[in-house]
Amino acid sequence: MPEQPTVALPVIGSGPPAPPRRRFAHTLTARAVLVTCAVALVSVLVTALVAVPLAVRGAERRDQEALAAQARLAADVLRVRAVRQRDNAGDRLIRQLRQQQIQVYLIRAGQADHAGLPPQVVKRVAAGRDVSGRRLVGGERALVEGRALPGGDGVVLARPTRNGPWRQVLLSLWLPMLAGLAAGVAAGLLLARRLARPIRSAATAAARLRAGDRAVRVPVEPPDEVADLAYALNGLAAALATSEGRQREFLLSVSHELRTPLTAIRGYAEALADGVIDADGVPATGRTVLAEAEHLDRLVSDLLALARLEAADFPLEPGPVDLTRLAADAARTWSDRCAAVGVPFRVEAPDGPVPAYTDPGRIRQVVDGLLENALRVVPPGAPVVLAVRPAGADPAAGGLVEVRDGGPGFTDDDLAVAFERGALHQRYRGVRKVGSGLGLALAAGLVRRLGGDITAGHAPEGGAAFTVRLPGDPYLTRTSA
Repeated sequence: MPEQPTVALPVIGSGPPAPPRRRFAHTLTARAVLVTCAVALVSVLVTALVAVPLAVRGAERRDQEALAAQARLAADVLRVRAVRQRDNAGDRLIRQLRQQQIQVYLIRAGQADHAGLPPQVVKRVAAGRDVSGRRLVGGERALVEGRALPGGDGVVLARPTRNGPWRQVLLSLWLPMLAGLAAGVAAGLLLARRLARPIRSAATAAARLRAGDRAVRVPVEPPDEVADLAYALNGLAAALATSEGRQREFLLSVSHELRTPLTAIRGYAEALADGVIDADGVPATGRTVLAEAEHLDRLVSDLLALARLEAADFPLEPGPVDLTRLAADAARTWSDRCAAVGVPFRVEAPDGPVPAYTDPGRIRQVVDGLLENALRVVPPGAPVVLAVRPAGADPAAGGLVEVRDGGPGFTDDDLAVAFERGALHQRYRGVRKVGSGLGLALAAGLVRRLGGDITAGHAPEGGAAFTVRLPGDPYLTRTSA
């Protein structure tokens, strides 16, 4: 038979996936370096854009002033004698100026000695007025200084504007840019190292939390954002430790509650199987086994209800409910049970209806659970009270259902954790009669799903008081509007 190829199957439940392989370009260090380098380059360029025009204008102003001084000197030399009778000193000055790349124009009788000057400049000097500024001379932009001489004569000096300052500054930018890049790399590395260290510490702490280490803590250090991250992780670790501790205690208490009826059922079943119980004792044994089975069924039902309480498909059928009638129905059941153990049961309700909008079956489940808790702890002779009243003067405001008792009650610390699963059970197990630790948590969850709220407090009868606020009928709200 030919050999079948081997197919590798994925391993399910093999732990959390390994973190992706990090690439340097995606790291905080690389991005910090890129940002700081970009900031350094932008700073150099912005500085250059601001400083270069200022430097160029300053250089041109100095050149203009120098050219004006030379024009005054040339005018003074040429003014000594008429331009037509220049001596050697004037010719020598003109040659020196031309050697400095300064064009010299002599104006005689309103005409320049050679072409290139704009006619407006010639006319202005010939009219006896001086000229200073920038003009087009021979098709090029140039600095112009003209001085008038007697008799319609004059001298004009022109120096082409230089591109040297721009070229020199632009060529010198490479050194500051390299320095900026080096500073950006250094600053980016330092910044990334400073920022990445607490982040790595937080990541390590998170990995240890995922592995089950609840004692891990992250050092709190500046800046404030890093300190906030450390506080958040430390708070998460503490909350996980508390939650897991309560969960362990809850599981221990639930296992104890499950074991108690199971032990009784098993013991009676073994007695029946061994024939230890005679025929006259069989009915009583059956009733005991039935009661323990019902206790076990209630406990399992509470666990399933708590597990399903947050599910989207949790069944609810809200509708208009008269809380006064609800209290009367509950009284028929609980008055006999309370009387059987010597506990007075009282109903406080108004004469008229108290409308609310809720699921009648679920709210009756909440009331029965609260009354069950009260009856468990009150001593004989202490009262249990079921009260209903409107939440406000408006019939659409909803209603209040209150269960009070004359039992041992709760401390202020107990009230803070009254609706947490197993919290009171853990505190009072072995001190007073306690249930499974699920009833109050289930009641609070049901009330929240019904759109109401539940609070715990001290009752005037001396024990505990639980108040359930239920929403009003939306039809009444629309009618009153």
